[in-house]
Amino acid sequence: MSVRHLEYLFKPRSVAVFGATNREKAVGNLVMRNLLQGGFMGPIMPVNPNQKAVCGVLAYSDVASLPMTPDLAVICTPPKTVVGMIEELGARGTRAAVVVTAGLAANQLDNDHRSVQQAMLETAKKYEMRILGPNCLGLLVPGIGLNASFAHKPALPGRIAFVSQSGALCTAVLDWARPKGIGFSHFISLGDCADIDFGDVLDYLGSDPNTRAILLYIESIHQRRNFMSAARSAARNKPVLAIKSGRAAEGAKAAASHTGALAGADAVYDAAIRRAGMLRVFNIEELFAAVETLARSRPTKGDRLAVLTNGGGVGVMAVDDLIDGGGHLTELKPETIAKLDAVLPATWSRGNPVDIIGDAPGERYVKALEVLFTASEVDAVLCMHAPTAVSSSTEVAQSVIKLAKDGKVSNLMTCWVGGEAVAEARHLFNDSGIPTYNTPSQAVNAFMHVQRYRRNQEMLMETPPSAPSEFTPATATARLVIENAIASGHSMMSEPEAKAVLAAYGIPTVETHIARTPADASRIVRDMGGGRCALKILSPDITHKSDVGGVMLDLDGPFEAEKAAHAMLERVKKINPTAHVTGFTVQEMAQRPGAHELIIGMSTDPIFGPVLMFGHGGTGVEVIGDSTVGLPPLNMSLAREMISRTRIYKLLKGYRDRPPVDLDAICLTLMQVSQMVIDIPEILEVDINPLFADTKGVLALDARIKVATTSTRGAERLAIRPYPKELEEVVKLDEAKITLRPIRPEDEPNHHVFISKLTPEDIRFRFFGLVHELPHSEMARLTQIDYDREMAFIATMPNDHGQPETVGVVRTVTDPDNERTEYAIVVRSDLKGKGLGRVLMEKMIRYCKMRGTRWMVGQVLADNRPMMKLSELLGFERVGYVEGDVIEIKLDLTKN
Repeated sequence: MSVRHLEYLFKPRSVAVFGATNREKAVGNLVMRNLLQGGFMGPIMPVNPNQKAVCGVLAYSDVASLPMTPDLAVICTPPKTVVGMIEELGARGTRAAVVVTAGLAANQLDNDHRSVQQAMLETAKKYEMRILGPNCLGLLVPGIGLNASFAHKPALPGRIAFVSQSGALCTAVLDWARPKGIGFSHFISLGDCADIDFGDVLDYLGSDPNTRAILLYIESIHQRRNFMSAARSAARNKPVLAIKSGRAAEGAKAAASHTGALAGADAVYDAAIRRAGMLRVFNIEELFAAVETLARSRPTKGDRLAVLTNGGGVGVMAVDDLIDGGGHLTELKPETIAKLDAVLPATWSRGNPVDIIGDAPGERYVKALEVLFTASEVDAVLCMHAPTAVSSSTEVAQSVIKLAKDGKVSNLMTCWVGGEAVAEARHLFNDSGIPTYNTPSQAVNAFMHVQRYRRNQEMLMETPPSAPSEFTPATATARLVIENAIASGHSMMSEPEAKAVLAAYGIPTVETHIARTPADASRIVRDMGGGRCALKILSPDITHKSDVGGVMLDLDGPFEAEKAAHAMLERVKKINPTAHVTGFTVQEMAQRPGAHELIIGMSTDPIFGPVLMFGHGGTGVEVIGDSTVGLPPLNMSLAREMISRTRIYKLLKGYRDRPPVDLDAICLTLMQVSQMVIDIPEILEVDINPLFADTKGVLALDARIKVATTSTRGAERLAIRPYPKELEEVVKLDEAKITLRPIRPEDEPNHHVFISKLTPEDIRFRFFGLVHELPHSEMARLTQIDYDREMAFIATMPNDHGQPETVGVVRTVTDPDNERTEYAIVVRSDLKGKGLGRVLMEKMIRYCKMRGTRWMVGQVLADNRPMMKLSELLGFERVGYVEGDVIEIKLDLTKN
C-alpha cells in the first residue's frame, strides 16, 4: 500500500478505454462520452477490436495497436479478459488502471485455482501497476477535465475531495451536490479496494495543494495501520470527515466477556476516527454542512457559546439543542451584563441567550456583538434573527457583515430563521463567507461539529502528563502464567490466574485463594482470620458467575462460607448441569465504603485489533450501557479523555458529600492494561469487573482473561504502532552514560529546553533560518510521531539534579513506499566534537536498514562543514545544490 504511481491515476496525460462501444447505455459508451464531454485535454483512445470508431474517435483493436502508452487505462470488459489486458498494459508501460468491471473475486481463471481478482493483482504487482477498483464507478478530477467514470452527471470543480466505497452513493452525492454549487477536486469510487485503499488515497490527498478538505464514505477498512497512519497524517494538514455505514454491533454476538459485548464494531470505528483526528458525521447533508463550517470558521479556544437573538423562542430552541448535544452555554459575567445594559433596551433578557427584543435593528445587533466578542467568557457567538414587521432582515444582516469585515468579530455563526423574508440575508452571508444556517438545530449541530473537531485535533497535539508512578511490569511472570493456562487447554483463565497477570503489571488486586471443596473454603476463611469474605464459583464453563448464583458476598466467617458453598453447588447444578466445577475462589471482603464500581477491559476487533474499554461496572454493566472504547497505546491524556466520555465521569469527580476519586490511578490502570496487551499477544479479551475506585486508588475485585496461542508479535496486531521500547540503548561517551531512545510525546517540555540551549548558528543549520521559539503545535508535531512512518532518536544524559536532559536528536520521515527517508540532526552546542552526532546517525542508519528503506537523504547548508564531513565519513554522496546554498546528500542503504 503506497502512493507509488498514483500521479498516473490522478494526473494522467492520456487515457485508453477498453470495452469502449457505441452501444447506448453500455458502461464503455458512458465512460467514453464522459471523457469526451469533460474537457480532458490529452489523447482519449477507445479500444474495441470490433469497431472502427467509438463516439466519433478512431478505435484501436488492442494494446499493441495503440499509438502511445496510455498513462491511465479504464477497463470495462468481462471479468476473464481483465488479467490479459493488465499483462499487456503493464508490459507496455502503463502504470495505472481503473477496473470498472465487477465480479472478479467470484470468477476463476480457466485451468487455474486463482480468482480473476487475485491473478489481476499478481500481474499488476509485477509491473508496479496501480489498480482502482474493481467494481467501481471510476474517478473524476474536474480541475483537469478528467471524468473516467460512468457517472450520470459530471462534477463541478472545487477544493473538496470525496472518496467512497459505494458507487451508488457516489452518484447520489453528485446528484445532490451539483444544484447546490458544491465542487470537487477529486471524486473517487474505490469499489472493492483490491489494491488502492483509503490509506493510499489519504496519503495522496493529504499533501495535494488543490484539496482543502477530504470527505470519506467508509463501509470497511482493510489495512488498519496504513489507514490510521495516513488518516492521522492527513488530518494534521486539513479537515478529514467521515461517514461510517453499518452501525450495528454484529461483532459483539460471539463475545465471551462484558467488554466484547460492549465494544461493538461501530464504537471501535468511532474510536479510530476520533483518534485519527477526523470528524465523524452521519449523513450526506451533515457531511457537507460540516465541511463548509470548518472551512469558514476560525478555530475556537473553547466551547463556551453565547446566543444573540431577537426572539426568545428561537433562542430557547437553540439552547435546548445545545444542551442535548452536550454543548456549553456560557454564563455571562456581571461586567458583561453591565456593558450590555448600557447599549440595550431595559427589557432585554439580561442573560444568555441574549434576547435583544423583536424590533432590534442592525445597530442594536452590532453593539451587542461588540460586547460579546470582547467578553473573556465567550468563545463563539450564534447570532439569530426571526423576521418581524418592524425591522429589516436584510439590513440586520448587512450590519453584521460590515462588523465582520471590519475584523471586530472572530467566531461568528448566523441563523436567520424563516423562508422568503430572510432568503436575501442568507445569500449575503454566504457571499461574505460567514457560516449561516436555516434552523437553530442546524446551527447548533454545526457548532458541535467545530467543537468535536477541535477536541480531536487537540488529541493529536496534546502533551500528555507523566504517569503518576512509573511501573516496570513483570512481563516474564505474566507470560509464564498465561503459557501454563494455555498448556492446560484453558482458553479462559481462572480468576486467580487472571489476577496474577494483573498483579504482574502493578494493578492492585484482592488476595484470592482457591478452595476445591466447601470444607476447603471454610478452612481458608479460618486461616485468613475468620472475618467476612466473598465466595465465587470456579468453573471454565461459566463465563458470568452472577448469572448462575455463583457469587456470594459479605459471608460472616468459616461456617457461613461452607454453608454458602454447598448451596452454590446446588444452584449451579440446577441452572447449568453440564458445567464442570473445579472449586471456589475465596477472598477477604474488600471494605471500601463509597467506592465506585467500574469496568476496564480489552477485546480484539477483527478490523482494528485490540481495543480498550472503560465504563460503569458491576453486574448491571450491559444494562447500564455507560462505556467507551479507545485504541491502544494509551498515555495519561488519552486515558483521561476516554474516561471523560462516560456518564459516570461526573460522579468520579465528586458530588455532595462524595469526594473525588483518584483519577490518576484509573488512568494508570488503563495504561497498564494497554501495555499488557502490547506485550502479550496471546491475550484476546480482558475483563476487570468490578474495579473499585475511591480516594485511595483502585482495587480489582474480579478479573477474567481469554487467551490463545498466536505467532503474531504484540505490537504488530495494533492499529497504531506503540512506543518501540526495544530500540532503547545506553552508550558511553567520554565516560558519560548517554541513553539513546525513540522520542515520546512526554518529551515536549525537555525539547523546549533543548532548543533554547542551541546557539543561533546551530538553529540556522537545523532550521535554515533563525527560530527563537517553536510554538506548541510545531513542537507537538516533533515529539508526537507516528512510529510506523517516522522515527526520532533522542540522546539524554543526567543533569545536575540527576534528571534526564535532552542533548541531541536525529529524526527521519519516510515516504509511504519506504523508498526514501529524509533525515535531520542537531546536537547541543556544548557537546559538539565528542562523537555524539556520529553515534546518533549510526543508530538511525541501522534502524532504516532494518526497515528495508532504500535511500537516506538530507539537505545541508554549504557552510555547515562539520555535517558535510560527518556525512562523507558515513558514506553519503553529494547529489547537488537544490536551492541557494543548500546541498542535497544521499546514502544508499542497501550497501553494507
